[in-house]
This record gives sequence, structure tokens and C-alpha cells, in this order.
Amino acid sequence: MTGMNRRSLLKSASSVAGLAAASSVIGSPLIAQERSLKIGSYGGYFEDSFKSHVYPAFTEATGIKVESVTQPNSADWLVTMTQATQAGTVPADLSLYGRATMIKASRVGGLLSPLDVKAMPATSNMDPYFVFEDTTGAIGVGAMSWFTSMVINPEEVDAPASWAEFWDSSKYEASLGLPRNFNALFLDIVAATFFDGAETFSTKDGIIALVEKAAEIKPNVALWWSAESQMEQAMKNTDIIGGQYYLDVSNLMALDGFPIQAVFPKEGNPQDYGSWCLSSLSDKGDEAAAFINFTSDPAVQALMSRKIGTAPLVPQSKTDLTDEEFAFVSGTPSIKPAYEAYLDNETFIKETWDKMLAGA
Repeated sequence: MTGMNRRSLLKSASSVAGLAAASSVIGSPLIAQERSLKIGSYGGYFEDSFKSHVYPAFTEATGIKVESVTQPNSADWLVTMTQATQAGTVPADLSLYGRATMIKASRVGGLLSPLDVKAMPATSNMDPYFVFEDTTGAIGVGAMSWFTSMVINPEEVDAPASWAEFWDSSKYEASLGLPRNFNALFLDIVAATFFDGAETFSTKDGIIALVEKAAEIKPNVALWWSAESQMEQAMKNTDIIGGQYYLDVSNLMALDGFPIQAVFPKEGNPQDYGSWCLSSLSDKGDEAAAFINFTSDPAVQALMSRKIGTAPLVPQSKTDLTDEEFAFVSGTPSIKPAYEAYLDNETFIKETWDKMLAGA
């Protein structure tokens, strides 16, 4: 989410009155007087944007007051919530979990309460993929998403039609920037481009095949970046002419006049997302359902795209986002990461990947 403090470059969101459609699916504020909800979200500009734009609109629509709780990334937050649950406390009723962390919480058990999806009719606007269920029921509903993207220097090369073109050394030798971390979704790109997608991660032989294919691109990689500032600077300095980088930051850089263009090739780009999850000790299930229903409304999804820079989890056609606004934060198709495989085979994937980078 780096660069969000520059999101003033986006068009202003419509007024709270423009969210009447979202209000109408929740109910009258008169029914909800004196109700409240503690909501966790990532700090800094991200949380400030929710406090300035989303929470006030929700309270206006429902009368339910929001207490904002700053949470760290979802992996660290899982530790906090596990300890809190054991102690019988509730730091936040509703909070954000990445899908991988949500799967971990599900496997631990007893940390999250099932959500009443029937009380959230606006979730029908989403692909069912974004409503995560385990044996207890639906424990997470998508809040917002973000993409990493193919990027190029449009002054040097034309936009590739496929990720496969990055393996062409006649065009890209020693000129690409790719993420160093094993779980930075480049392997998902390899799987979608050359194999059977996430299914390829289901066996060790499949994982080895993915890493071996990734190894074939090494002569074309000038930078294996671990900090996004490294990739940003390399693109600004024209040290590289393409690679994998964050969609929103890439578009902000382009607006600032730097030679970078985000591209959605035929395989798509990796899409990650966060979900709203309810603490098992919370007694605010009704209020949580109202909030999730509110943020699932296309009008609010569009508001978050404009004010926070996240990609909507509903089709563009259901929002009032212009093509330009939608392209700034999202695109199609999307590559869905192999979350379960990264959890189940984390050590094996990491070791195989690291050996490849080291040249073993």
C-alpha cells in the first residue's frame, strides 16, 4: 500500500448522499441508535482514509458508531488475536485478514465466528471466491483487493501480450526486475503462463517444475528486489525495462512522468485481497453484518477505490468507476494465488526457490 498518501491524485469520491443505494440495503439509522463496532484496519494512510471516508458514511447510513483499531499486517494480527482470545478479550470485533492468514485461523479453530451471509445481501455482487467458508460456515468476506502487475518501460518495448515474452533473451536479457521472495507471487505467474495454474503447486514435482521454469528467466533478470523502493528506483533510472511491481504504485509513477506502464497480459496479474473477519468472542454479529453489507455495496467499493486506491471486488459494470479509474487500481483477468500450497509446503517451496536463486 506504499504511495497511498498520494492518492489525492485520484478523483474525489461522491458525497455521502451519493451512497443512498448502500444505505437502503441496511436500514434506517433510527433502528440502530447507540450501537457500535470496533473495526481493525492497517494503520497510517490506509486507516486514516477509512476514518475519513468509509466509517462516517456507514454511521450516517446506519447510526452504528465505529471505533477504529490500528492493526498490523494480518500475520502479526493473528498472533495478537490468538493471545487475546485465550485471555478472553476482544481487541476488535471485526478486522482484516489476508486469505492465507484466514486459512491459518481456520485451521487453528475457535478464533473466528461464522458470518450470517443472508444478512449481507450486497455480498451477492461479489464472485463467491471472495466469501471464504470452512466447516463452520462463512468466516471471511472480501473487503478490498490489490494487484501486482507486469510493468514495462513503454519507451523501450511494446506491451507484451503474454508473460512468456519475458523469457525472450533477445529482447529482455539483463533488463528485468522481479521480486526475490519465494511467496511474492511470481511462481503463480509461472504456473498460470506455462502450467495448470494453482493445481501445479499440489505436488513436489509440480513445484520443482515451476522453479525450474522460473530459473530459465534468470539471464534476463538484472534485479531481484526485496524492497519495493529498489524496483521503483530501477524503473525511474531506466536500469531495467520491465518486471513485476505493484499496480497502484506503477500508475502513480506514470502520472509523475516516469517511463513505466502497467500491463494486463492474457494470463492476467496476481490479485491478493483482504477479508473482514469476526472475532469469536465478539457479541457484535449484527453490527458486523451491517458493516460488511455496506462495504460490499458497489457504491462503497467504488468509494474505496477512489479514496484508498484498492481494487473493487465487484465488477466494474456494477460501479460508477470510469475506465480510467478502474484501470488505475484493477484489471482483468486475475491470477488467484495458490494460498493453501504456500502454507502446506512453505519450507519446501522456499528452499527450492532459494537454491534456484543461489544457482544451486
